[in-house]
Amino acid sequence: MKYDITVIGSGPGGYVAAIRCAQLGMKVAIVEKYSTLGGTCLNVGCIPSKALLDSSEHYHNAEHTFKEHGIDIPAPKVNFTQMIARKGEVVKQNVEGIAYLMKKNKIDVFTGHGSFVNKNTIKVSGEKEEEISTDKVILATGSKPTSLPFIEIDKKRVITSTEALVMKEVPKHLVIIGGGVIGLELGSVYARLGSEVSVVEYFDRIIPGMDGTMSKELTKSLKKLGMKIYTKHKVTEVKSTAKTVTVKADTPKGEVLELKGDYCLVSVGRRAYTDKLGLENVGIKTDKAGRIETDDHLRTSVDNIYAIGDVVKGAMLAHKAEEEGVFVAETIAGQKPHINYNLIPGVVYTWPEVAGVGQTEEQLKEAGRAYKVGSFPYKALGRARASMDTDGLVKVLADKNTDEILGLHIIGARAADMIASGVTAMEFRASAEDVSRMSHAHPTYMEAVKEACLAATDNRPIHM
Repeated sequence: MKYDITVIGSGPGGYVAAIRCAQLGMKVAIVEKYSTLGGTCLNVGCIPSKALLDSSEHYHNAEHTFKEHGIDIPAPKVNFTQMIARKGEVVKQNVEGIAYLMKKNKIDVFTGHGSFVNKNTIKVSGEKEEEISTDKVILATGSKPTSLPFIEIDKKRVITSTEALVMKEVPKHLVIIGGGVIGLELGSVYARLGSEVSVVEYFDRIIPGMDGTMSKELTKSLKKLGMKIYTKHKVTEVKSTAKTVTVKADTPKGEVLELKGDYCLVSVGRRAYTDKLGLENVGIKTDKAGRIETDDHLRTSVDNIYAIGDVVKGAMLAHKAEEEGVFVAETIAGQKPHINYNLIPGVVYTWPEVAGVGQTEEQLKEAGRAYKVGSFPYKALGRARASMDTDGLVKVLADKNTDEILGLHIIGARAADMIASGVTAMEFRASAEDVSRMSHAHPTYMEAVKEACLAATDNRPIHM
């Protein structure tokens, strides 16, 4: 059968692209090498990690806050087997949902490894080998965890995020290399469940890509949880035995830090996954980071082949891939969509959560932009006191002269949900005063955004 579009990869970018193409009247095929749809995000990334984050937070609250709430229960115990099983069920429901959406939108699913024979023919190598004829192709093959050259990931003691989601036991001491989003989220899970957790970060702060204030505040919260954080430490050696792992790192003082644990999570980033795609058969080259180069319309050097998500430049985020999937589908259909990459939010699902969109204060300083800051602490919120979630703050960055909001950064309860308000405001180029004059329900966490905007507008917050 001849298809208008063939999508290789069924993660958030791929399946969303396929659905939007089908909605626009195209005949669509999607190729997925694994037996379930959804890619890294649904199977071994965003969704299962959030399931474990929620389960571990429930346990942590039962252990530490129930008594103050007036809830007396016997000492809670971790049933880790059930926790992992629940996570698996959450994943199952989500991937089955994607399979349903493929059927609903009359998208043909091919299971196997997709590769180019030529620019209009895709070979699918699965239980059987078959070829697909197609007018256009969208590459959405995602990314894989990366490592350091001297580290051997044995997937038993030295592990990646994939193995950290299917462990058989709660680690006694989990050593994490990398203080980014993935490492801190999984570190939070196991710290809540009783593990000793040590995070070794090369840069001078954790979550180095986010606003510095967020990094500082999250460091405080994670240390309250009992996590040990070593910044400005360069890992030099990782050795494992049948039951232990030893990590050595150079300290800022020129000394050697030695950490011994039972597991080591390597969380130093991800790389574009383009292995065995047959790119050489169509003349597509990758850059030094292995990413596929595209133009402003996400078209590759071959006019009928597009690439989206983690295999192209930009943040490796599921929602960024989704936006690009829609963008390419609508571009192919002759529409004129747009993506404002400055307004793709970033989120860390620790507790408190961290979320940011737009420019960080560091970026504004580097650009020489005149700006003003308004912030408001969670501890001054009635809603936060009621839920005992007083860690955190909202930080608004606005243009010093026009008051236009340039960045919104939140650390606190429900920051992940709240950041959409910043995206909306900035998409319509709202000023801090615009937001401060909008009614915000009381009591809510969102009142902190209004108060921070009041602080940014004319330093006039009401409740501080």
